[in-house]
Amino acid sequence: MASLTIRGLDDRLKSRLRMEAARQGQSMEETARQILRRALMPDAPQTGGFGSLVHGYFDDAGEFDLELPTRSLPRSGPDISA
Repeated sequence: MASLTIRGLDDRLKSRLRMEAARQGQSMEETARQILRRALMPDAPQTGGFGSLVHGYFDDAGEFDLELPTRSLPRSGPDISA
């Protein structure tokens, strides 16, 4: 695994990287790796959990209307007085 040192990074950019890493709950290094991966290897599979996969699926589907069924009164409970 290769290492990379970036010198002369703008303080504002570093701050934004730190805030993005905190928002995602991961290290700045991992956030930087993901940004580079997305920018340079767009065909690589996305990392993330099942929730991210489901969110991406429905996000791509866009909005659509569903016909909602009409509601009826709930059934009464069983008679247990005996």
